[in-house]
Amino acid sequence: MIFCCKEHVELALDIMVDEHELAPILEEVKREIELSTPCEYCSNPAAYIVANKNSGT
Repeated sequence: MIFCCKEHVELALDIMVDEHELAPILEEVKREIELSTPCEYCSNPAAYIVANKNSGT
């Protein structure tokens, strides 16, 4: 599972496909999580969660 901002969503999608060879699930971050969760690639607030069925969602 990867938390990412709008700027890095394509990078997160590419990484998930490369690692799992499956189409990832893209989900918007809920408001209560948004306030405290940063993007994994920069310090911006996360806007999306990129995951697949095997990574916990």
